[in-house]
Amino acid sequence: MTTTARNEIEIRGLHKSFGDNEVLRGIDLDVATGEVVCVIGPSGSGKSTLLRCVNLLEEPTRGTVFVGGTEVTDLDVDIDAVRRRIGMVFQQFNLFPHVTVTENLTLPQRRVLGRGKEQAAKVARENLARVGLADKADAYPAQLSGGQQQRVAIARALAMGPEVMLFDEPTSALDPELVGDVLAVMRMLAAEGMTMMVVTHEMSFAREVADRVVFMDEGRIVEEGPAERVVGDPQHERTRHFLTRILDPAAAAPPGPEDGR
Repeated sequence: MTTTARNEIEIRGLHKSFGDNEVLRGIDLDVATGEVVCVIGPSGSGKSTLLRCVNLLEEPTRGTVFVGGTEVTDLDVDIDAVRRRIGMVFQQFNLFPHVTVTENLTLPQRRVLGRGKEQAAKVARENLARVGLADKADAYPAQLSGGQQQRVAIARALAMGPEVMLFDEPTSALDPELVGDVLAVMRMLAAEGMTMMVVTHEMSFAREVADRVVFMDEGRIVEEGPAERVVGDPQHERTRHFLTRILDPAAAAPPGPEDGR
């Protein structure tokens, strides 16, 4: 099943349960081509599960997901073909430790896209340069900092030529001083017009770069809108409470009963 929708991502009535635990409770969300949408919310709100349902790393319990006009949730879909259009960057870097940075970028291209060795190497060099790591082409992951490894992971995703990039807390495993370089690469991608869906706790990034911010809690979208309004002047009490705790923990009220869940 296909659609000619203007949106790169369309999510309708999305539910996801793990046993008796309902993690997503009816999500409706669109991401337009070239739009950057940041998804924020407390731990356990369903943010990462939502992201993983977009490329079917998690299979929804019910609902539909379209990417680039193709229904990902269609039982007859060629999911491998759809995933080739979607780059995903995880919290952990997931690099192959026993091969060089260049080989980390060329192996997926050759195995999945069928590119020749020389072409794959050329694309690898181009994308390492994009993330500022051209001089690390022959290094091994263990020789890199965490921030450099995450930038390699981004370059690896870009080398596959995706139309959409999904980021699942890409800076959460990094030391604070390493976060800036990764966010700079993501800012560059946003400026280039890459369609991006980003799960993050980096509120300054969300406010500066996102076209739209979505606040989730308990498996539902509580509030969404322009980044400046949602982060700078949230309308919902739950959003205000969350942002107070994130932006100024010392000023936050003592946790209520719901915060222990």
